[in-house]
Amino acid sequence: MASSRTKVFFDGGCRPNPGPMEVAAVVRGQVFIRDDIGHGGNSDAEWEALLHALEVAQSLGLEHFELLGDSLPVIARANGGVHGRSDGDLAHYARFLTLCETLRPARIRWIKRNQNLAGIALAARHGR
Repeated sequence: MASSRTKVFFDGGCRPNPGPMEVAAVVRGQVFIRDDIGHGGNSDAEWEALLHALEVAQSLGLEHFELLGDSLPVIARANGGVHGRSDGDLAHYARFLTLCETLRPARIRWIKRNQNLAGIALAARHGR
């Protein structure tokens, strides 16, 4: 039953691109932000955000949750679709699979950028 799933929103970015990365996850209105994850491009930041969201869900003890983000390439790959284009994508995907051994999300799905609560939380940090 989809309505019983906890929604975990995720988003990542960097300024400039490439540059220092930041990620956010939002669960039940609570925002979890990390900006200590290093330097990379937008794709790296989106992967780091998905991994961060999965780690947050696991740390909160969520058993039935779905991850929602606005990066189609990352979501497609995490769902087992499109193959990674770079060594970085493959490394991120391998980390994702390792985390999923502990607890896998019920679903990973794409949402519009303006619906992504994690993206809204990151944007609020920069006054945009």
